[in-house]
Amino acid sequence: MRSLPTLRLTHAQKRWLSRGLSQPGGKLPLFDEDGTKVSSRTIASCVNHGWAEPWFANPLKPEWLVCRLTEAGRKIIQGAQS
Repeated sequence: MRSLPTLRLTHAQKRWLSRGLSQPGGKLPLFDEDGTKVSSRTIASCVNHGWAEPWFANPLKPEWLVCRLTEAGRKIIQGAQS
């Protein structure tokens, strides 16, 4: 029986996902602490791994994907912080 490969978070993924831990509903930010837009590659990768999920459409900026932390994302980021 083969075990599943261990997924490792990148630094950018850790920073982005960890910010959802303290937000209502696990909302993930569109911008980092310095005001720079979070990379769409980071967001897409986290969504594809099931660590984040699209939450709602932004009517003012439809190209911005507003996401929230999933339970899997919460577990992986809490494990990465210990």
